[in-house]
Amino acid sequence: MDRLINTWRALVERLEGLGEWLAPLFLRVLLAWEFFEAGHAKLHGDNWFASIQGDFPFPFNVMPAELSWAMATWAEALFGIALLLGLFTRFAAFSLLVLTFVAVAAVHWPADWASLAELARGYAISDNGFGNYKLPLIYAVMLIALLLRGAGKLSLDALLAARVDPGTLKPWADPYAWGLAGLVFGLPFALLMPGFGLCLIGIGVITLLATRLIQH
Repeated sequence: MDRLINTWRALVERLEGLGEWLAPLFLRVLLAWEFFEAGHAKLHGDNWFASIQGDFPFPFNVMPAELSWAMATWAEALFGIALLLGLFTRFAAFSLLVLTFVAVAAVHWPADWASLAELARGYAISDNGFGNYKLPLIYAVMLIALLLRGAGKLSLDALLAARVDPGTLKPWADPYAWGLAGLVFGLPFALLMPGFGLCLIGIGVITLLATRLIQH
Protein backbone atom coordinates (compact mmCIF):
# COMPACT_ATOMS: atom_id res chain seq x y z
CA MET A 1 0.00 0.00 0.00
CA ASP A 2 2.82 2.43 0.90
CA ARG A 3 4.48 1.77 -2.44
CA LEU A 4 1.22 2.48 -4.25
CA ILE A 5 0.78 5.74 -2.32
CA ASN A 6 4.34 6.82 -3.04
CA THR A 7 3.89 6.02 -6.74
CA TRP A 8 0.70 8.09 -6.83
CA ARG A 9 2.42 11.00 -5.09
CA ALA A 10 5.31 10.88 -7.54
CA LEU A 11 2.84 10.87 -10.44
CA VAL A 12 0.95 13.87 -9.04
CA GLU A 13 4.18 15.79 -8.45
CA ARG A 14 5.25 15.22 -12.05
CA LEU A 15 1.88 16.33 -13.40
CA GLU A 16 1.94 19.43 -11.20
CA GLY A 17 5.43 20.29 -12.40
CA LEU A 18 4.32 19.87 -15.99
CA GLY A 19 1.20 21.92 -15.27
CA GLU A 20 3.29 24.93 -14.32
CA TRP A 21 4.49 24.99 -17.92
CA LEU A 22 1.50 23.86 -19.96
CA ALA A 23 -1.77 24.52 -18.10
CA PRO A 24 -1.64 28.35 -18.26
CA LEU A 25 -0.31 28.17 -21.83
CA PHE A 26 -3.45 26.41 -23.04
CA LEU A 27 -5.65 29.08 -21.45
CA ARG A 28 -3.51 31.87 -22.87
CA VAL A 29 -3.50 30.55 -26.43
CA LEU A 30 -7.28 30.01 -26.55
CA LEU A 31 -8.09 33.38 -24.99
CA ALA A 32 -5.52 35.15 -27.16
CA TRP A 33 -7.13 33.77 -30.29
CA GLU A 34 -10.66 34.68 -29.21
CA PHE A 35 -9.88 38.25 -28.14
CA PHE A 36 -7.50 39.03 -30.99
CA GLU A 37 -10.04 37.74 -33.49
CA ALA A 38 -12.73 39.96 -31.92
CA GLY A 39 -10.41 42.99 -32.02
CA HIS A 40 -9.42 42.28 -35.62
CA ALA A 41 -13.09 42.06 -36.63
CA LYS A 42 -13.82 45.41 -34.97
CA LEU A 43 -10.80 47.00 -36.63
CA HIS A 44 -12.15 46.10 -40.07
CA GLY A 45 -15.85 46.44 -39.22
CA ASP A 46 -18.43 49.13 -38.64
CA ASN A 47 -18.95 50.76 -35.25
CA TRP A 48 -22.23 49.48 -33.82
CA PHE A 49 -21.65 50.72 -30.27
CA ALA A 50 -23.79 53.82 -30.81
CA SER A 51 -26.94 51.68 -30.75
CA ILE A 52 -26.11 50.19 -27.33
CA GLN A 53 -24.14 53.04 -25.74
CA GLY A 54 -26.87 53.60 -23.18
CA ASP A 55 -26.62 50.00 -22.02
CA PHE A 56 -22.96 50.29 -21.05
CA PRO A 57 -22.24 50.63 -17.31
CA PHE A 58 -20.80 53.90 -16.02
CA PRO A 59 -18.45 55.50 -17.06
CA PHE A 60 -18.54 53.84 -20.47
CA ASN A 61 -22.12 54.94 -21.08
CA VAL A 62 -21.06 58.61 -21.08
CA MET A 63 -18.09 58.14 -23.40
CA PRO A 64 -18.41 58.81 -27.13
CA ALA A 65 -19.21 55.62 -29.03
CA GLU A 66 -16.12 56.17 -31.22
CA LEU A 67 -13.87 56.20 -28.14
CA SER A 68 -15.49 53.09 -26.66
CA TRP A 69 -15.11 51.30 -30.00
CA ALA A 70 -11.45 52.22 -30.29
CA MET A 71 -10.74 51.19 -26.69
CA ALA A 72 -12.46 47.82 -27.13
CA THR A 73 -10.77 47.19 -30.48
CA TRP A 74 -7.22 47.85 -29.34
CA ALA A 75 -7.70 46.27 -25.92
CA GLU A 76 -8.85 42.99 -27.49
CA ALA A 77 -6.09 43.00 -30.09
CA LEU A 78 -3.13 44.14 -27.98
CA PHE A 79 -4.00 42.31 -24.78
CA GLY A 80 -4.74 39.22 -26.85
CA ILE A 81 -1.17 39.35 -28.15
CA ALA A 82 0.08 39.95 -24.59
CA LEU A 83 -1.69 36.78 -23.42
CA LEU A 84 -0.18 34.77 -26.25
CA LEU A 85 3.32 35.93 -25.32
CA GLY A 86 2.69 35.70 -21.60
CA LEU A 87 3.76 39.33 -21.19
CA PHE A 88 2.25 41.42 -18.36
CA THR A 89 -0.29 38.62 -18.18
CA ARG A 90 -2.05 39.62 -14.99
CA PHE A 91 -2.60 43.18 -16.21
CA ALA A 92 -3.82 41.93 -19.60
CA ALA A 93 -6.15 39.39 -17.97
CA PHE A 94 -7.60 42.02 -15.61
CA SER A 95 -8.15 44.49 -18.46
CA LEU A 96 -9.89 41.88 -20.60
CA LEU A 97 -11.93 40.78 -17.60
CA VAL A 98 -13.25 44.35 -17.22
CA LEU A 99 -13.96 44.48 -20.96
CA THR A 100 -15.79 41.14 -20.75
CA PHE A 101 -18.06 42.28 -17.94
CA VAL A 102 -18.83 45.51 -19.78
CA ALA A 103 -19.82 43.42 -22.79
CA VAL A 104 -21.98 41.16 -20.61
CA ALA A 105 -23.75 44.16 -19.05
CA ALA A 106 -24.38 45.82 -22.42
CA VAL A 107 -25.09 42.87 -24.71
CA HIS A 108 -25.34 39.47 -23.04
CA TRP A 109 -27.17 40.10 -19.74
CA PRO A 110 -30.96 39.62 -19.75
CA ALA A 111 -32.76 42.94 -20.04
CA ASP A 112 -35.25 42.01 -17.34
CA TRP A 113 -35.36 39.14 -14.88
CA ALA A 114 -37.36 38.64 -11.72
CA SER A 115 -35.89 35.42 -10.32
CA LEU A 116 -32.74 33.34 -10.35
CA ALA A 117 -34.55 30.79 -12.49
CA GLU A 118 -35.14 33.43 -15.16
CA LEU A 119 -31.55 34.61 -14.89
CA ALA A 120 -30.33 31.03 -15.31
CA ARG A 121 -32.09 30.83 -18.67
CA GLY A 122 -29.55 33.35 -19.95
CA TYR A 123 -26.77 30.82 -19.41
CA ALA A 124 -26.84 29.95 -23.09
CA ILE A 125 -24.93 30.49 -26.31
CA SER A 126 -27.94 31.72 -28.34
CA ASP A 127 -30.10 34.60 -27.20
CA ASN A 128 -33.73 33.50 -27.02
CA GLY A 129 -34.91 36.56 -25.15
CA PHE A 130 -33.23 35.75 -21.84
CA GLY A 131 -29.65 36.86 -22.55
CA ASN A 132 -26.69 34.74 -23.61
CA TYR A 133 -23.85 35.18 -21.13
CA LYS A 134 -22.55 31.59 -21.14
CA LEU A 135 -19.56 32.14 -23.44
CA PRO A 136 -18.32 35.40 -21.86
CA LEU A 137 -18.70 33.82 -18.42
CA ILE A 138 -16.45 30.94 -19.50
CA TYR A 139 -13.90 33.48 -20.75
CA ALA A 140 -14.15 35.38 -17.47
CA VAL A 141 -13.42 32.25 -15.41
CA MET A 142 -10.39 31.50 -17.60
CA LEU A 143 -9.15 35.10 -17.24
CA ILE A 144 -9.55 34.92 -13.46
CA ALA A 145 -7.36 31.80 -13.41
CA LEU A 146 -4.60 33.70 -15.27
CA LEU A 147 -5.08 36.73 -13.05
CA LEU A 148 -4.58 34.65 -9.91
CA ARG A 149 -1.90 32.20 -11.07
CA GLY A 150 -0.09 34.17 -13.78
CA ALA A 151 1.20 33.09 -17.18
CA GLY A 152 3.11 30.00 -16.05
CA LYS A 153 6.72 29.05 -16.72
CA LEU A 154 6.47 29.09 -20.51
CA SER A 155 6.07 32.86 -20.83
CA LEU A 156 7.94 36.13 -21.15
CA ASP A 157 6.78 37.02 -17.64
CA ALA A 158 8.73 34.03 -16.31
CA LEU A 159 11.83 35.08 -18.27
CA LEU A 160 11.57 38.64 -16.95
CA ALA A 161 11.18 37.35 -13.41
CA ALA A 162 14.24 35.14 -13.89
CA ARG A 163 16.29 38.18 -14.91
CA VAL A 164 15.39 39.84 -11.62
CA ASP A 165 15.67 36.69 -9.51
CA PRO A 166 17.27 33.72 -11.31
CA GLY A 167 15.92 31.33 -8.69
CA THR A 168 12.33 31.92 -9.83
CA LEU A 169 12.74 30.05 -13.12
CA LYS A 170 12.49 26.35 -12.31
CA PRO A 171 13.97 23.77 -14.62
CA TRP A 172 11.83 21.91 -17.09
CA ALA A 173 9.64 19.16 -15.74
CA ASP A 174 11.44 15.81 -15.73
CA PRO A 175 11.30 13.59 -18.84
CA TYR A 176 8.89 11.18 -17.15
CA ALA A 177 6.37 14.02 -16.87
CA TRP A 178 6.70 14.90 -20.55
CA GLY A 179 6.32 11.26 -21.52
CA LEU A 180 3.23 11.08 -19.35
CA ALA A 181 1.90 14.21 -21.07
CA GLY A 182 2.15 12.46 -24.42
CA LEU A 183 -0.11 9.69 -23.12
CA VAL A 184 -2.51 11.98 -21.27
CA PHE A 185 -3.09 14.28 -24.26
CA GLY A 186 -2.64 11.61 -26.93
CA LEU A 187 -5.50 9.36 -25.79
CA PRO A 188 -8.32 11.96 -26.07
CA PHE A 189 -6.83 13.49 -29.22
CA ALA A 190 -6.82 10.02 -30.82
CA LEU A 191 -10.63 10.06 -30.64
CA LEU A 192 -10.81 13.23 -32.76
CA MET A 193 -7.60 13.18 -34.83
CA PRO A 194 -6.25 9.60 -34.78
CA GLY A 195 -2.98 10.39 -36.56
CA PHE A 196 -2.06 13.26 -34.26
CA GLY A 197 -3.22 11.41 -31.14
CA LEU A 198 -1.25 8.27 -31.96
CA CYS A 199 1.80 10.42 -32.68
CA LEU A 200 1.55 11.96 -29.20
CA ILE A 201 1.12 8.54 -27.64
CA GLY A 202 4.15 7.26 -29.53
CA ILE A 203 6.26 10.21 -28.41
CA GLY A 204 5.10 9.63 -24.84
CA VAL A 205 5.98 5.94 -24.88
CA ILE A 206 9.39 6.56 -26.49
CA THR A 207 10.17 9.32 -23.97
CA LEU A 208 9.23 7.10 -21.02
CA LEU A 209 11.27 4.13 -22.31
CA ALA A 210 14.28 6.28 -23.21
CA THR A 211 14.25 7.98 -19.82
CA ARG A 212 14.11 4.63 -18.04
CA LEU A 213 16.97 3.23 -20.12
CA ILE A 214 19.13 6.31 -19.50
CA GLN A 215 18.53 6.22 -15.76
CA HIS A 216 19.35 2.53 -15.58
